[in-house]
Amino acid sequence: MHHRTSRRTLLTATAATAVAAGVGIAPGALAAQRSASSGQHYSAATTKRLRRIISGMSLEEKVGQLFVMRVYGHSATDPDQADIDANMAEIGVRTAAEMIDRYHVGGIIYFAWAHNTRDPHQIAELSNGIQRAGLAGPTPLPLLVSTDQEHGIVCRVGEPATLMPGAMALGAGGSRSDARRAGQIAGAELAAIGINQNYAPDADVNVNPANPVIGVRSFGSDPQSVAAMVAAQVKGYQSSGIASTAKHFPGHGDTSTDSHTGLPVITHTREQWAELDEPPFRAAIAAGIDSIMTAHIVVPALDPAEDPATLSHPILTGILREELGYDGVVVTDSLGMEGVRTKYGDDRVPVLALKAGVDQLLNPPSLDVSWNAVLEAVKSGEISEARIDESILRILRLKTKLGLFDNPFVSRAGVDRTVGTRAHLAAADRIAERTTTLLANDGAVLPLSRRSHKSLLVVGADPASPSGTTGPPTTTLATAFGELGHAATALSTGTAPTSAKIAEAVAAAQGKDAVVVATYNVSATSSQRTLVRALAATGVPVITVAIRNPYDIAQLAGTGFAANLATYSWTDVELRAAARVIAGRAEPQGTLPVPVQRADDPSKVLHPVGYGLTY
Repeated sequence: MHHRTSRRTLLTATAATAVAAGVGIAPGALAAQRSASSGQHYSAATTKRLRRIISGMSLEEKVGQLFVMRVYGHSATDPDQADIDANMAEIGVRTAAEMIDRYHVGGIIYFAWAHNTRDPHQIAELSNGIQRAGLAGPTPLPLLVSTDQEHGIVCRVGEPATLMPGAMALGAGGSRSDARRAGQIAGAELAAIGINQNYAPDADVNVNPANPVIGVRSFGSDPQSVAAMVAAQVKGYQSSGIASTAKHFPGHGDTSTDSHTGLPVITHTREQWAELDEPPFRAAIAAGIDSIMTAHIVVPALDPAEDPATLSHPILTGILREELGYDGVVVTDSLGMEGVRTKYGDDRVPVLALKAGVDQLLNPPSLDVSWNAVLEAVKSGEISEARIDESILRILRLKTKLGLFDNPFVSRAGVDRTVGTRAHLAAADRIAERTTTLLANDGAVLPLSRRSHKSLLVVGADPASPSGTTGPPTTTLATAFGELGHAATALSTGTAPTSAKIAEAVAAAQGKDAVVVATYNVSATSSQRTLVRALAATGVPVITVAIRNPYDIAQLAGTGFAANLATYSWTDVELRAAARVIAGRAEPQGTLPVPVQRADDPSKVLHPVGYGLTY
């Protein structure tokens, strides 16, 4: 057994030289790089044709094109009654088709909780129904259908679609080709079901272990490594014919506040932002990114007015448009999030976002309030019609690039040919194996032998599936071990095991050859620590598997575990890969894409970036 440690060290060591490494653009080159931006991919004839379409649109149609809205239901015209009721309550319409007819929205976003994503055939038919509604309008226009399919812990479309490792897992694998292949497969499956704009990859550099909203959604803490993975994923997604979206500009990786519930403030200086946060977005633009999503964060060094970036002209127009030379689509993060609603009312937010340089207004809490606010702002002259025409042109250019004017529809045969194929599932398994990270292996307890460690107990946290279609984790692990020749029993103990549940687990460990514990974001006061310590006290070897953040090992120091692995998510593909590694059917190949600080002294590093053990 040996370990691999990167020459790179903690954030402070990498940040100082981050920009110097570059990603194909000279250090400090913030001047326009327009040849890489989306606006350069369109001929004069295409632009002339689209301008002619825009000139024939009513003002109401133009305003609608700027919005991307949620809608409840599995069908565009015949949703369940509960979804009709939800649509009436929140939007004032019964169905997606009615919303498109009334508000002329340019896009719709799918959520599992809105019952949009039951299964691939249903999603494809919903997408077709949405496109039919768009083409039935006064100005027939296809729609951008979007979702957050980051994979890992943010996943709206679940099995039987192929689920890939998430960003930090891919960062641990360190393979650009794997990142690109994962994006290519995921993009092809989204395209087959009629989703043509994916809000991925996450381009944030996660330098704050306490970040409550990004974490494993980021590829890691090293700006250049993140930049390389972002570029690879962009190329993968867009090679499959969908639009990719780098998020959350200007960088959400160093926040301790969740922008869903508050307004984070980033204290980076302008120089620190250029070193830490900018490189992945610069790389995405160089890779030809189709859209960039804004962040509801305040960065005083970039905008002294301390407006959220989503509403900041200096950030979106001054930096993103003018300095970085980006001329593709800019989409807000959800306008229903508290971060963007803290300073201004819901009627002002969409107007200020457009004035800042945004093109698409995503998921406002009240479509009617926001739509009418924009309409009135144009009628009053606060926003010129020429200004919204600029955004509509970008949106229509993207729809043209995606082929939506030629054929926006998908087929049942295309779904069957593409989604969840044996080849795609096998590729996901192999990629996941290359991400599993072994951080401790005292006494070389791993890999487990079927002869000496036949009988296993799997306990621990069972968080809800990100997609609603996988897990629970303890059962998934136990099943995987069973398929590998071990006799495994699952016992869910939760993220906060009680004394009674811990006693139950200890009793269940009697006579077992090893215990596998799935841990989930262990804190200093977490009873998950008590569980691991009590199990280790039985004398049975305990293998802990961090199924979300890899920082759990620091909090588990001194509890007596024999081995520790990180999977970076609890979807089945990552858990099955961990089981194969534990059972010796695959080599652990992942290395940490973020540093793990000591729990007793966070100023010191327990395991640096690049650390990982092998057999």
